[in-house]
Amino acid sequence: MDSAALSPSINPDEAAFFGALAQDWWNPKGSSAMLHRITPVRSAFIRDQAASHFARSVRSRTPLAGLTALDIGCGAGLMAEPLARMGAAVTAIDAAAQNIAVAQDHASAGGLAIDYRHTSAEELAATGARFDLVTCLEVVEHVAGRDSFFAALAELLVPGGMAVLSTPNRTAASWGVVIAGAEYITRTIPRGAHDWSRFFQPAELAEALTNVGLHVARQKGLGWSPVRGFVMGDDLSVNYFMVAVNS
Repeated sequence: MDSAALSPSINPDEAAFFGALAQDWWNPKGSSAMLHRITPVRSAFIRDQAASHFARSVRSRTPLAGLTALDIGCGAGLMAEPLARMGAAVTAIDAAAQNIAVAQDHASAGGLAIDYRHTSAEELAATGARFDLVTCLEVVEHVAGRDSFFAALAELLVPGGMAVLSTPNRTAASWGVVIAGAEYITRTIPRGAHDWSRFFQPAELAEALTNVGLHVARQKGLGWSPVRGFVMGDDLSVNYFMVAVNS
């Protein structure tokens, strides 16, 4: 077994499940269709939060220029690539070697220099690597050793650095939308991708971040508008973003 899979936060079964989807990751109509649909909203939210926190202009084509960014649980690079295009020096990690291979090929074809690594948050933190911005999107619900993971996430942030996380809420609404709707009816998420019982409610995620010394600065819900599609708002019942600062 590889060293990444031995890290306390890594569930080898989860890594194998998502690694098996690697070749289809960049197909907007494939198994990652939902991620493709929400990526523009994610990117805009992260850009706006980072621009505000680091005093950058959202009108700049490269608002993250001069910043180091880490994407934890990067898959095949759906968020790492927008971060790089916004000017950040990006490192991206994943527990599945297959995902990293596909991510490297896709970034190379697009002329993007992204430091992809098959490793865990704990292993990377142990190297002394530190980042201005850490993104962790739809990952914490898949983590095995949660205490170890959040301690590593905090350690990976420089003083004054910012983390942006997103995850489904543990509510009846999220079960209906994410499990019943997306996994079983529309098939826009692979069946079996989620265990609803492991979803974080906002108070639980905030407590986990606070316990490792991070300050929760903001939370926003991801919702759906028949007119606008996916939008950010105040309804946290299905899926939400949480911004935390290493103050």
